Amino acid sequence: MSESAANFVDATRLLMGLQQVSLLVQSFGDCQEPEDIVRRTTDGLVETFDCAFARIWLMESDGKSLRLVASSGLYTRIDGSFARVPVGAFKVGKIAQNRIPFLSNNLPNEAWVKDRDWAIANQITGFAGYPLAIGDRVIGVLAVFSHRPLSPEFLEVLQSLCTTLAVMLESGLRRQQAGQAIATLRPHATAPLLSEQIAQWLPPTRLSLVGTERGLSPAIACLFLRLTETLSSLSCTYCRLSYAANQVMLEAMIAPPPAEAARLSAWSTSVFGELHLAATCLGGTLQTRPNPSQNVLQVVLQLPDRATLAGPMLRVVCTAPALQLAWVQLVYLAGLQVSSTGDADLLLLTDDPAEAASASRVLWLQTCPQPLGRPAPSRNVLDHILGYIDLTTSPAQLRQAVETVLAGKPWPSTLSDEQKTLSDREHEILTLLAQGLRDRDIADRLIISESTVKFHLNNVLSKLQVQTRYQAIYQATRYGWI
Repeated sequence: MSESAANFVDATRLLMGLQQVSLLVQSFGDCQEPEDIVRRTTDGLVETFDCAFARIWLMESDGKSLRLVASSGLYTRIDGSFARVPVGAFKVGKIAQNRIPFLSNNLPNEAWVKDRDWAIANQITGFAGYPLAIGDRVIGVLAVFSHRPLSPEFLEVLQSLCTTLAVMLESGLRRQQAGQAIATLRPHATAPLLSEQIAQWLPPTRLSLVGTERGLSPAIACLFLRLTETLSSLSCTYCRLSYAANQVMLEAMIAPPPAEAARLSAWSTSVFGELHLAATCLGGTLQTRPNPSQNVLQVVLQLPDRATLAGPMLRVVCTAPALQLAWVQLVYLAGLQVSSTGDADLLLLTDDPAEAASASRVLWLQTCPQPLGRPAPSRNVLDHILGYIDLTTSPAQLRQAVETVLAGKPWPSTLSDEQKTLSDREHEILTLLAQGLRDRDIADRLIISESTVKFHLNNVLSKLQVQTRYQAIYQATRYGWI
């Protein structure tokens, strides 16, 4: 039993960390330069995970040393004694050399620590380092120093962050270099569009463009270019870039190496796995569809265009970490904005009665079946609830629900005349239920059986298209029936 409980705690900690990383990655959307991305990453690690300080080094062009490019927290300067770290020197250099993530909660006693007294004086206990890698090539190292011990799951959290970060930095640096080269040749020219950049990577490939091309956020463009870089190293026979109203899609056909024909699925996972994670963090999908009979792999990257989907902002607070991660992702897919602040005036999406009680406007998440020990919203919370959603809600429905309740209308929006008609007995029982009476008390008051009370209440739930009695009371209150 204790082992199972420990595993549950570990999984919870991991899911919470991944959800925090997802929010951090989403904040990269308006970053214009690699320098902004690394600085926002170190700032976010310090603020989100309460680190003493966090740093990022990037590999120099000669591949022999690392250059400190961002430092947040206890130290913010990047020109100190560790501004340059030779590959293979100290723990940061060894992580770059061997590509092995490392975590220690006994930093002062590590043999590689240059100044043990410094670690003790500053109470630095934990250290975690992770390589920023693209394929088999390291482009940098991320390191975190902590006053408190770090959990083993923190390395998994860093893996999620570093995978996306490496993709964005690599593409951002290439875009920056390409922009500098183009500016040198054409000083007054604007930056090339995505299709032009893709064509530079895939000159032999027949690239087609569908739809009206427009500028994309740097994070979205970087991921498309990273995929293009991967495709350029394979036998890409077809590539199409499509612009729809709210999304952008890149489709490609590749011919995998003959030796991989028998294991296309496993091979595609090894090649495109990190890109799949990056696409998920940005609210999109990366699909690989093997066709073993023709030895062909179809690759489809689909990402939302945030510039055209800038919808209302809301808070998301769920009781379970898995729900929190899933609903933040769904809000992102719906083109809505997620706030990381505790502004009580913002619309709150939650399944937590305590959070709902402190918010002014609530979109209640109905989870079914209801977990044991988790109460439904009490009557003092019902006044804050503007609408109800459940686990079957799609991104489009979620956006519609948010826009509807913010317009002052209930969600689900309307009931038919037949559904709005309650019998006198149903109205009577619902009124008593709203007063706090139990089924037994209602039965005694009306001189009927408890089974009859339950029968009428089930009819009320069916007519109002709700799943719980609290929802029925809320709907009846909104329509002025009780």
